[in-house]
Amino acid sequence: MNKYISSFLMLLVTLSSCEKEYRNPSTATQDQVLTSSDGLITVCNGLQYRYTTGAAVSVLYNTVAAGGLSTGELRILNVGNIEEFNVSVGAGNLTNANGVVRNLWTQCQLVKSNADLLLANTASATDAGTRSGVVAYASIFRALALGTLAQYFEQAPLVVQANAPFVSRIELLRSAVAQLEVAATDLATAPVSADFNAKIVPGIDIPNTVQALIARYSLMAGDYDKAIAAAGRVDLTRRSVFNFDENTRNPVFEVSFGNRNVFEPTNATLGLTGTLVPEANDRRLPFLVRTNPTATQNLGTGFYTANSAPIPVYVPGEMLLIRAEAYARKNDLTNAVTELNRVRTSAATATLANNLPTAPPGAALPAYNGALTQDAVLLDIYRNRQLELAFQGFRLEDSRRFNRPGPGAAGAERNRNFFPYPRTERENNTATPTDPAI
Repeated sequence: MNKYISSFLMLLVTLSSCEKEYRNPSTATQDQVLTSSDGLITVCNGLQYRYTTGAAVSVLYNTVAAGGLSTGELRILNVGNIEEFNVSVGAGNLTNANGVVRNLWTQCQLVKSNADLLLANTASATDAGTRSGVVAYASIFRALALGTLAQYFEQAPLVVQANAPFVSRIELLRSAVAQLEVAATDLATAPVSADFNAKIVPGIDIPNTVQALIARYSLMAGDYDKAIAAAGRVDLTRRSVFNFDENTRNPVFEVSFGNRNVFEPTNATLGLTGTLVPEANDRRLPFLVRTNPTATQNLGTGFYTANSAPIPVYVPGEMLLIRAEAYARKNDLTNAVTELNRVRTSAATATLANNLPTAPPGAALPAYNGALTQDAVLLDIYRNRQLELAFQGFRLEDSRRFNRPGPGAAGAERNRNFFPYPRTERENNTATPTDPAI
């Protein structure tokens, strides 16, 4: 994936600020890169590099760590990994100097800022299909960055400026969705060009990913009708993944699941207890955890079994569970159970890419036979999300949204509600709000 590496190096050169006299005359400037189609595509590739790779610095690694360690989905193996350890303890131990907090914040802000630069310069792509590809690709990573920030922080800036004002997490989600809807309109008018597809890093199904992220972030924002419609537009037979190789490695495997030094699943039931314990014979569980690990094997598997293992941008079951949850919250329980059962009763095997899975296997469980009440149906949807979306960074957001016991409550299932704002932001932005208590 040499194109992938060189694209990121180009991004570092073109999107950094320096004095004129220090510029390397053999490299391109930001203006030169952002005024050609090839330059725009190069920066698109750089977005994916920054979001997915860089081991413990990447957004992907830190959202898996933050979401899992703050909710008991994951446990620390070595307390010498102090940044991750403090996330696992939570409460006041998680300060604004924490590395996981800092990396989540800064890397998401950089991805979002660079995506905005692309969107401001799309006119440089004279071919309509290339332009729609750039718009959609930038919109996808802008949404992933904003959506990730909204999962962990109460507020964040939407603009890049001195002392940028903060907006609520709901506004972040709505902004992400609005830009994705622009991208969807562009794609309907001008499908992505062959030139763009030939030069972009392969793996992401652009049209389906745009709809999947509209569904995901509309659900989080409480726009249930929009979530239902967008999830229904996703072709569930298609796969959308972040690809990796020995040079650009799967960050969770590289840092954690490939060893027993950092963290692993809390136990064979993913830390779930009581009514949330996985049902007997759920086929997703052996996909996620090793049945008989050796002393040197990490308990966790899933999408993190090799440096080259692809990580899905979304899985088909997420779309079904989005529809199930949205219907349930509208108190349309008949449709909610219909969508839930599509996940519960599926016996489909995981689709493979290079002999590696890109979706969990079907649960192969009986149809839902619990009470037809909103609370009961939502509980089963929540339990299924814990397996269908395990180790993908969603558990903290889900725990809040489903009103599970929080910090200080009996049987608390999370140790924070939101993270503090990183010290790097506070020291450089006077508009930074007061940190949440927990």
